[in-house]
Amino acid sequence: HEVVSRRFRRYLQEKLKTGEWSPEDGDDGQQPEDDGRPRRFAYPPQLVVVDGGQPQVAAAKRALEELGIDDVAVCGLAKRLEEVWLPGEDDPVVLPRSSEGLYLLQRVRDEAHRFAIQYQRNKRGKRLKAGPLDEVPGLGESRRLALIKHFGSVKKLRQATIDQICEVPGIGRKTAETVAVALAQAVPAGPAVNTATGEIIEDETPASAGAASDRGTEQ
Repeated sequence: HEVVSRRFRRYLQEKLKTGEWSPEDGDDGQQPEDDGRPRRFAYPPQLVVVDGGQPQVAAAKRALEELGIDDVAVCGLAKRLEEVWLPGEDDPVVLPRSSEGLYLLQRVRDEAHRFAIQYQRNKRGKRLKAGPLDEVPGLGESRRLALIKHFGSVKKLRQATIDQICEVPGIGRKTAETVAVALAQAVPAGPAVNTATGEIIEDETPASAGAASDRGTEQ
């Protein structure tokens, strides 16, 4: 209900900009400032497919009705038996397994899952890449990568002397001292663990550790 309400409120705001809709038609009529970015909801869909059964479809339909939107159809696809649910119906529509319409709904549902999963993986990947070097003032991404490439891991970089850090191209003595102090003050993270096997992953290279941790999480 919340997601559908938020999404279609944006649609009404876009219609308000073009004069196709007025606050008297429903909702609060609040219009966001034009920040120059492309419109996120320039036109309405003809069908909203909900990932779920009768309760989820009823919630989506209620959200649309509260916004005064009555020209968008709603249905739900329950994954267990691939049943199609329509608002207000007590029984689902069971399409043949060979139905092209059912295949289309499945593809829509699967694409939504893929998009959401990829988004979460990207967020998790950013967290895995974050480390003590991110907090060093004036140390950009290119020089952080150069340090990791030169030493192989944050663990080995922490053990290096200031003179050894200065050997990295683009790293002056002042920057090397700042890096050394930052790493000395940072609390080392606990060992990464493969959640599938319980095995402790050695911190040799951030890339391999992150990939192994990621694989364990997925499993």
